[in-house]
Amino acid sequence: MNPVLASIQNLSISLGGRQILNGVNADILRNKITALIGLNGSGKSTLLKALIREIPYRGQIKFFCGHDHTLPQPKHVGYVPQKLAIDGRLPLTVREFFALSLQRRPIFLGIAERVTQTADRLLSIVGARHLLNRPIAKLSGGELQRVLLSLALQPNPELLLLDEPAAGIDFADEKPFYDLLADINRRQGVSILIVSHDISIVSEHSHHVLCLQNGKVVCQGPPGEVLTPELMGTTFGQGKRLYGHDHADGEHCEHDDGCGHSHGM
Repeated sequence: MNPVLASIQNLSISLGGRQILNGVNADILRNKITALIGLNGSGKSTLLKALIREIPYRGQIKFFCGHDHTLPQPKHVGYVPQKLAIDGRLPLTVREFFALSLQRRPIFLGIAERVTQTADRLLSIVGARHLLNRPIAKLSGGELQRVLLSLALQPNPELLLLDEPAAGIDFADEKPFYDLLADINRRQGVSILIVSHDISIVSEHSHHVLCLQNGKVVCQGPPGEVLTPELMGTTFGQGKRLYGHDHADGEHCEHDDGCGHSHGM
């Protein structure tokens, strides 16, 4: 079995005359969680947009999709943005928000029963079934991200992209959200690429890590090999306090030279 879902080869992107990505070579692993880390402005969001062909690029992105890994593109890619601005004056429920995406007829003509059933099923996956009839503008950051995640799971994505999904979430809700992603990965086998600044979370849940600095991949590999003080210094700059997870029992350690994971970059 080919362990690679997508192979990125010599990818370069320039926007507005500025070089954003320069010769990126990286792999996204099949059925695994790949974390993309780096400072703001290093090109992380740009790389996600290239994967969904939202922006032009030079180089190659090769997919190995389908049950036999021969399809050149995934049938469906789910995408969860960093945050979604919702007009507080918009009288739109979560059910109606789903209807805007899942049915063709205008919602003022009614919401199809299949849409309600689909929304109910998807919200149940992320533990948010109780939000179905809530006004979307009244949701907390964590609740909104769960709604967006549930919508991204339709219909059965082969690749799920998340651009700093915890950016609008209260600190107390961050770990439960990442735990949910890990559970979805285990149960559904969906390949996940997630941009995150929380290296302690990355060390706990990811299987593969890509480190971006100034538009280039400076390190990649399993968390235990990549999230070292030396490589994190290369990625984020020297002098960062480092944190880590004990994967066996969940205990957390903190010091400047041994655990090997930085937090809150």
